[in-house]
Amino acid sequence: MAELYIEVAPGNEIFRCADVALKAADVRPALQVVEREFGLLEIHSRNQAEVVAAGRAVLEHLHLGEEDRVKPKLASSMFVTNVNPYQAQLINKWRKGNLLIPGRSLYVLEVAPAAYVALAANEAEKAADISIVEVRALGRFGRLFISGTESDVQAAASAATEALNALEGKA
Repeated sequence: MAELYIEVAPGNEIFRCADVALKAADVRPALQVVEREFGLLEIHSRNQAEVVAAGRAVLEHLHLGEEDRVKPKLASSMFVTNVNPYQAQLINKWRKGNLLIPGRSLYVLEVAPAAYVALAANEAEKAADISIVEVRALGRFGRLFISGTESDVQAAASAATEALNALEGKA
């Protein structure tokens, strides 16, 4: 599947973006969140061309081009080896992905704008045999939690940060 995350400010503008995207192409939404400052929409399709067409329609509606996107900023990253069972228990209470297994390594990445964390998760998962524990693409900062062996988590973390650093955009 191809997937597109759209994050806009003010938040209410996401309703119009959803309307434009859904009428422009054969895409389906999976997530729409509106908060005070930002609005977030995820759309997807089995056909990448449909997702691209929907994205272009939204950009045209907003009078923007892809070159107008905000460049992602890595706010923080943390690597924890040999996770303690109690810490795993705390994280597992609220996670929406895989369980964090005690004794495994954990990497947490924080990026702004938040929607870029989805790209980081995709690149991390393609780079190594890791578990996605949580992807939070909402709010001022997006957070990615991944776990696995120390070497796999390091490889995934490198792939995620390289993908974000390679993106062009406005500061």
